[in-house]
Amino acid sequence: MQRDASTFVADPVFEEEQDHLSRTYEALQRIGRNAVQRMEKTAAEAARDKRAMADELSVNLATYADAMETYADFAAMNRIVDLSTMAHSLDAEKLAAVTLLLKQPYFAKVELRLPEVGRQRNAEADTRVLYIGATGLSDDDRRRVVVDWRSPIAEVYYDQGTGRTSYEANGRLIEADLLLRRQFDIEEDRLLAYFDTTEAIQDPLLLASLSRHRSAAMSAITATIQQEQNAVIRHDDVPTLMVMGAAGSGKTSVMMQRIAYLFYRQRDTLRPEEVALITPNPLFQSYIANVLPAMGEKNPEAFTYDELLAELLPKGRGAGRTSVTPEQLEAIDRALSDLRFAPTDFIAVEWEGTHLVSAKTIQRLSEKYDHIPAGPHRVTLMREDLLKRLRAKLAEIAKSEALRDELFLMTPDEQTALFGTPLSARSEAEVATLARDYVERRYAGAIALVERDEWVDIDRIGTRLLGRSGLTSLEWAYLKMGVTGFGRSAVKYVMVDEVQDYSAAQLMVLARYYRTAHFLLLGDPEQAIAEGTASFDDIRAVFAGERGATAHAPVAQCLLPTSYRCTPQITELFASLAREGMNISSVQRDGTDPRIEACPDEAAYEQALLDAVERSLAYEGLTALIVPWKSDARKMAAWLEERLPASSHPWTAVVDKDEALPSSGLVILPLELAKGLEFDAVLVPDASERTFPADDLSRRRLYTTVSRATRELTILSPAALTPLLAARP
Repeated sequence: MQRDASTFVADPVFEEEQDHLSRTYEALQRIGRNAVQRMEKTAAEAARDKRAMADELSVNLATYADAMETYADFAAMNRIVDLSTMAHSLDAEKLAAVTLLLKQPYFAKVELRLPEVGRQRNAEADTRVLYIGATGLSDDDRRRVVVDWRSPIAEVYYDQGTGRTSYEANGRLIEADLLLRRQFDIEEDRLLAYFDTTEAIQDPLLLASLSRHRSAAMSAITATIQQEQNAVIRHDDVPTLMVMGAAGSGKTSVMMQRIAYLFYRQRDTLRPEEVALITPNPLFQSYIANVLPAMGEKNPEAFTYDELLAELLPKGRGAGRTSVTPEQLEAIDRALSDLRFAPTDFIAVEWEGTHLVSAKTIQRLSEKYDHIPAGPHRVTLMREDLLKRLRAKLAEIAKSEALRDELFLMTPDEQTALFGTPLSARSEAEVATLARDYVERRYAGAIALVERDEWVDIDRIGTRLLGRSGLTSLEWAYLKMGVTGFGRSAVKYVMVDEVQDYSAAQLMVLARYYRTAHFLLLGDPEQAIAEGTASFDDIRAVFAGERGATAHAPVAQCLLPTSYRCTPQITELFASLAREGMNISSVQRDGTDPRIEACPDEAAYEQALLDAVERSLAYEGLTALIVPWKSDARKMAAWLEERLPASSHPWTAVVDKDEALPSSGLVILPLELAKGLEFDAVLVPDASERTFPADDLSRRRLYTTVSRATRELTILSPAALTPLLAARP
């Protein structure tokens, strides 16, 4: 059942829900005002207490008893400061929740009949009414105003039909009767419509969301999470979870909701820096940057694979694109089993021309631990000793007359820039402290060099172990991890989007680098647009091997076969390009058929392309003109500039990964950057056999190109269409 504002006069339920919304909105505003007032009061009281205590406190260390009393006074002051800070933080969190909910207080309502504790199962039970929103909030009397969508009880909204149901909370299975599931379309304090559903989330709210124009940034899908998506978001915490989804099935959105869910479930233990997000390119990072903040969560660290590899590789050594097979990396593992350090395997520690620790000294450190096999454990012990020696060396430098002379030969401005004040009036003790600080900062790079194990000569070890020189970047990184144990053990979760774009060897390096993390791997094998990437069977084998998966703890897998992005007509077209194995379906409303045109000659083609561009420029949303390569994007931009100057038409060429998308108009993109994004309309300017020959890679590239469109799709060709389209039913 659906009701909206146009029928509310005859609908008492609409009036009742609008009244509840108005009262909730007023409650949110009141909670927010109270939080602000308490924060102001707490800050004022804390400042007053600090001033009062500072006046009363005195340092008396004359006797042991005096010292203990002084310490107790300072400890009491610190406790008061800590309590003030804690109260301020709690109110700040409440204010942040209010700010988020004022945009949309909630999006759903459920009525549950829960058996009372101590009564028989079939006895009379209580009914609970819950309103579900983007975050949870209680009022100042601890009454629940809105239930967080990630809470266990909210799962009945996402997963269950009305009637007998259950959910799990704190390890207990709780049975209940779901009497009502209601969806809302709400803007601030205005109820626009409501929908009663008898099955797990039905179409009205979802279709309303899908019908809106796409923006330059992704939005959260919290209110419209579907049952198959919810299975991924709330999946058990497993070492490796693979998600295979069709184009437009919401893989990236699900990934972001999964991150938010993990933050909620591990609120006290999981920090954003303990989650790593591997993205295709910086453009994609900007596309998803607002999703988690819109849910009240902080973004984790996000970077590309090349940026990740830069953590491992020496400065100046690029990531490279040389293909590496898993067998080559497995050969490194076998060779490492016989590793013995040689005297020439170590590099002296130098920084800015200053010799700090000799290679001979490092060799003697290695001999000290000769009873321990060469490898990560031994390198760790050597690293600790080496850091001690380095810091001792830096302490000597800090005491040297040359260093003191260097400090005082600085201009006052240079001294102020470094230390905040000129040094002329400093005492000897203060100068010594500043000298140590200066040396630590000056030689921080040397300390980082030691911590990164750059004193181990990986190239020389590789040459000796493998019998050849010239390791590829992947081999070098894999060997370094094997020799030194270098990695990011502090990271608990790694999310890899577009996983089909990586080779098996790249994933082996990734799994080894984050050796203790749990992985979420999302992708679509039909969108593998480069040669040499791993199949899903390859990916499963990599993580089964790296994580020691067995029949009792396999690599878990979920399937997302429904496309929410495109109209049925566009979905049918790209589904016809997919191989058998995934039954792709669409839930969108009918749209217009794709416009597919093969032009008889060059003049007709140019006119058809100009007409298509003119239509795109007049279109309300964002249109992407997608070409195969960056060079094609530049050529197309130059061609259009001659005929439709960008100064008088809102079109943009985006060929660099660091650029941002416009919010409307026409954007020219190479396929590499268009991957993972979606647009209101897509224009494919050349679908000829020359661009898309009848091979498997071209089929996947065309599938990926076509599936970027949500509503409108235009495909042109200056000659006969590619057989991939000409042969379709």
